[in-house]
Amino acid sequence: MTFLTGIARSKRDPKIISSGPSMVPLADRLARGLGWFSIGLGALELFAPRHVTRFLGMRGREPLVQAFGAREIASGILSLSIDKQAGLWARVAGDALDLAVLRQAHRPGNWKRDNVSIAMLMVGGIMALDVLAAQGAHTKHARHSSDARDYSDRSGFPAGLTAARRTGAQDAVASDKRGLLAP
Repeated sequence: MTFLTGIARSKRDPKIISSGPSMVPLADRLARGLGWFSIGLGALELFAPRHVTRFLGMRGREPLVQAFGAREIASGILSLSIDKQAGLWARVAGDALDLAVLRQAHRPGNWKRDNVSIAMLMVGGIMALDVLAAQGAHTKHARHSSDARDYSDRSGFPAGLTAARRTGAQDAVASDKRGLLAP
């Protein structure tokens, strides 16, 4: 018997030949990590906007930071959902908005301009990860045109449309004989 990570295994135990659907791909792990990061950052922006604006020299912009925090939380939750592509692309769009606001704060009169530069670099790096994750999720989870299903030969009736019509006609005749159909 060998001991692997505290679990006793017999030599007769099955070996993993190939990974199955339970193995989480890198794109999904990255999406999950970015989703949780987004929720954490959004909570910081939503509940402590004064600290964020003071760090960036943007006092008076607390409502904007709170709105960005709510957006971060929403895109983070969406990134953790089944439709992670939408959440990741929402994060990319949010990163573009963040960079636009940070660029505005990166003015010569801002005494926290160095902090804004650091924040811009961080947002740019996270944006690159967001784009990679979104593209990876699209590649992994996108439905291709060859996967399109053709249901044109189906009617929705188990025995077919002709049998359903015949049964309906027989029911109508039987109802008419019993006097259930009004003239």
